[in-house]
Amino acid sequence: MSKKIQKILKKDHFSKQDIVDLLKTDEKERQLIYNKANQVKEKCVGLKTYYRGLVEFSNKCYKDCYYCGIRAGNKVVARYDISDERILESVKFAYDNKYASVVFQSGERDDAKFIERITNLLKKAKEITNNKIGITISLGEQSLETYKKWFDAGAHRYLLRIETTNKELYYKIHPENKKHIFEKRLAALDDLKKVGYQTGTGVMIGLPFQTYEDMADDLLFFKKFDVDMIGMGPYIEHKDTPLFVHKEILLPLKERFNLSMKMIAILRIMMKDINIAAATALQAIDSIGREKALKVGANIIMPNITPTINRENYQLYENKPCIDEGADDCTSCLEARIVIAGDDLGYNEWGDSLHFAKRKQKEGVV
Repeated sequence: MSKKIQKILKKDHFSKQDIVDLLKTDEKERQLIYNKANQVKEKCVGLKTYYRGLVEFSNKCYKDCYYCGIRAGNKVVARYDISDERILESVKFAYDNKYASVVFQSGERDDAKFIERITNLLKKAKEITNNKIGITISLGEQSLETYKKWFDAGAHRYLLRIETTNKELYYKIHPENKKHIFEKRLAALDDLKKVGYQTGTGVMIGLPFQTYEDMADDLLFFKKFDVDMIGMGPYIEHKDTPLFVHKEILLPLKERFNLSMKMIAILRIMMKDINIAAATALQAIDSIGREKALKVGANIIMPNITPTINRENYQLYENKPCIDEGADDCTSCLEARIVIAGDDLGYNEWGDSLHFAKRKQKEGVV
């Protein structure tokens, strides 16, 4: 089997069956994939990790995704909404600590008050950092006009995870109603590219009912859609969600972790110059999960700089790590871990997607 894997890894392009074969590899064989991915990373994006200070500023959400701990239908979770002042304090912390970039993330909302609030926050974040902070936002499906408004206000990267590219599976993990439309999710990704964002998406790995073929299709979708950045990680169940009833058919956590690592590594080989995040969920399974991801192709890490008092109420999944660490603790811890993993730290660098720059050049946009 190793010879077959070696043969696949020499190819310039992977077929769906190639990816399935790579995903099915055992411990010895997957090391071949990891080694190749690390070589590609070093050659194409460099052995460097960039910070994105994560601010999970609100867990209020109007969506009802079956896998998510902050879904609208969860009446157990304590809802919160961090003040603008506290959010901007977190931005200033990131700037002062040389992160160079932040991520604004919350539950999904599309009301006028929320849209205006984000617009003002983006402008103020730029203002208090002398226009130097890079801003990624992950705020769900919005109108083209809203995406444009936020882009003009200062955001330049947008992460909108599709969670699965299999429409049938999509509706096993989401309600099938006007708030959860598969085609609308896809259309939103197109809108983000039209506006000019560095566009990111991602999936959960190890979902109930998910197959190797589904995951292979996910990777092929990323390639076809020509994404600039990816955030994907293992599915971890949450007891206060409808999907929890299927916990008995889930792969063991370790297998979900290994599949996530293989997905990251294979994608790095397939899309050599995109940005790939080392998901926090990896650390929920393995204490050095994010560092392991850096060694197989990931190059982005997101220290949580949300005020500690609110972190325990932003749990999309159970056993989320670092919910009781302050931003300073998180910074020191990750710095040491990244160095141990063998990467340099991209302090004071936005670490924008090289793929995005090349894509824009091809489109004739300077």
